[in-house]
Amino acid sequence: MSGLSLALRDSNTMLRRNLLHARRYPSLTLNLLLTPIMLLLLFVYIFGDAMSAGIGSGADRSDYVAYLVPGLLLMTIGSTTIGTAVSVSTDMSEGIIARFRTMAIHRGSVLIGHVIGSVLQSVLSVVLVGAVAVAIGFRSTDATALEWLAAFGLLVLFALALTWIAVGMGLVSPNAEAASNNALPLILLPLLSSAFVPVDGMPGWFQPIAEYQPFTPAIETLRGLLLGSHIGHNAWLAIAWCLGLAALGHLWSASTFNRDPK
Repeated sequence: MSGLSLALRDSNTMLRRNLLHARRYPSLTLNLLLTPIMLLLLFVYIFGDAMSAGIGSGADRSDYVAYLVPGLLLMTIGSTTIGTAVSVSTDMSEGIIARFRTMAIHRGSVLIGHVIGSVLQSVLSVVLVGAVAVAIGFRSTDATALEWLAAFGLLVLFALALTWIAVGMGLVSPNAEAASNNALPLILLPLLSSAFVPVDGMPGWFQPIAEYQPFTPAIETLRGLLLGSHIGHNAWLAIAWCLGLAALGHLWSASTFNRDPK
């Protein structure tokens, strides 16, 4: 069997293993999924009227729903990848990785299985949160089929980038609790972005923090694709962030995983 065939076979096996674990132990995924759903309902029904004033004069609750949803979809991806960090750390601490190292399997297939499984879970989580958003009034009637396809591609690319970072965090964490804490910025960064209010409405000293981080350009790009708002240079920044984080996470994860255990 060629090296490529071996890698594909073993990666597929590891993917099935991770999906089986997610099906048997859904509580972690559900708990992480509840965070963006609760924030969506909270900011729409409790703070919606007040927050809508911050996105423009004459805006109402329905306008704020449209503004809020793109950011919450990306926040959902950040929440889901925390589970990836916990899962990788659990594998490392429970000794199964040491067992895999002694077997005749492609070494990288263990990480690839985690990554692909996490991306699939992220996409499913985004669909579920999107369904809740549609149920409470979100509509994207002006987006073309090409824009919907571009939006889906951006979500998948963003999920891939954050997943590789989460895998690296899981590998360097001594236990599941530490992995969860280390990956917490993946869900906190959206709170410091343009997900809830425009960057222009933030204090001047805080605007660079909100603007020059990976979530804001991705949110503005997704918002432009779904709602027809101005995208500008945000699309290129979002793609650059995704590719850079994916490359950094992959190199970090591969070097850490291939390091001989002490």
